[in-house]
Amino acid sequence: MPNAASYFVDRHLNEGRDETVAFREAAGDKRTLTYSDLAAETGRVAAALGRAGIKREDRALMLVLDQIEFPQIFWGCIKAGVIPVPLNTLLAGPVYEAILNDARPSCLFVSSKLWPVVQSAALACKHLDRIVVIGGDTPEGTQAFTDFIADCDPVAAVSVSPDDTAFWLYSSGSTGLPKGVRHVHSALKATSDTYGAQVLQIGETDVIFSVAKLFFAYGLGNGMTFPMSVGATAILFNGRPTPDGVTDIIAAENPTIFCGVPTLYAAMVAHIEANGKPDTTLRSCISAGEALPEDIGKRWHSLWGVDILDGVGSTEMLHIFLSNAPGDVVYGTSGRAVPGYDVRLLDETGKDVPVGGIGELLVRGASAADGYWNQRNKSRATFEGEWTRTGDKYELTEEGRYIYCGRTDDMFKVSGIWLSPFEVEQALVSHPSVLEAAVVALRDADGLEKPKAFVVLQAADTGNDLTDELKAYVKDKIGMWKYPRWIEFVDDLPKTATGKIQRFKLRENT
Repeated sequence: MPNAASYFVDRHLNEGRDETVAFREAAGDKRTLTYSDLAAETGRVAAALGRAGIKREDRALMLVLDQIEFPQIFWGCIKAGVIPVPLNTLLAGPVYEAILNDARPSCLFVSSKLWPVVQSAALACKHLDRIVVIGGDTPEGTQAFTDFIADCDPVAAVSVSPDDTAFWLYSSGSTGLPKGVRHVHSALKATSDTYGAQVLQIGETDVIFSVAKLFFAYGLGNGMTFPMSVGATAILFNGRPTPDGVTDIIAAENPTIFCGVPTLYAAMVAHIEANGKPDTTLRSCISAGEALPEDIGKRWHSLWGVDILDGVGSTEMLHIFLSNAPGDVVYGTSGRAVPGYDVRLLDETGKDVPVGGIGELLVRGASAADGYWNQRNKSRATFEGEWTRTGDKYELTEEGRYIYCGRTDDMFKVSGIWLSPFEVEQALVSHPSVLEAAVVALRDADGLEKPKAFVVLQAADTGNDLTDELKAYVKDKIGMWKYPRWIEFVDDLPKTATGKIQRFKLRENT
């Protein structure tokens, strides 16, 4: 196969999509980038990397907001054989310092708004030969992006093997410090040929808006790989996705496909139920990051008349491999294996789990990562030949659908029976006073594990008189033994930038 940039970028010039808008910004100057512009600008970035002495297989860290320069730099690096490493833009300085020391990059691209948080770590990093700042002022020790690419003529993509490393992503950190995940050139097309073409069914005339950012594997597919696989248009938004702000963007930009995460869908449902929804041409919505609560899916459909295709993916598999599909949606389940992927459930002894049992989900498919960077033991534990361990517990139904039960390290036994924190959380969020909930294990006076719930209420409610009501509600909904023995009302839940609840932080503080 050719360099991935040849397929996703340059191919469109030979297929009559030169002037089709590839990207447009939903905020700020609202700049646009056609496929012709993208081909030229990525070629200039590739040339500039060579001029700067950034060599093939060197790492180029990208602390870049969702703006026009992101696809220029990402695909420009891939054209040059340099390995782009998009980073979560919401981390703290010490985490960036750890990643800089781990990745040992030759180059850092950083949006000017993000420079203050990474400045100290970047200037102290002995591996960095070049720091390129996008927009704003040019601080001492850095170079402006416009100067970096100035006077460079576009160059062609270098030849590669399908198994050459194309880029890295760092894991979301839902269970601790992020890990560098290495992906090869062929993996990008594998996701667009499977989920993009056969589940999302994206076409050339679609306009896609993803609130999941491009540094996130889910957002990278939504906002770049899938639209670029067919020559469609992606909307870029570099701000914080609030329910009212996202609703306004949907109204103004009129996307046909919307990609969200469960926490945002829940907040948007509450906002739209109170304020109404805009008229749009939405034809499809998708969700990943965490399992979508059944109640939220049904309420969304009643408001918009459009299903949310809830699915499961991971940084290690690059995008969604288990999903509901058009015409085959059952809320409260994660659907079936995406065409091109195989999944299985294993118990603690490594044996396949029968229908109705609970086991860890394993998956195999062409988009699997090549392993973790500098994490040999974790690579061995996660990547077992063709199979990748997800760390998620699932139940397989008689109908062949998969029901999410929780992370392997989130599951615990109550009265000798496995309890799914997610099942308790779903019951809680179906109560009209509850916006969000997270459940973890807490030991009682006898040293036995029981569920404790952290609950975020709807804005108009208070938690003074709801504890007993919520306990009784859960008992009636899912069973006497599953109710939370303790309920703590909180203003918000700790989450990664991709919307995953960090239950390990709740456990640490319990």
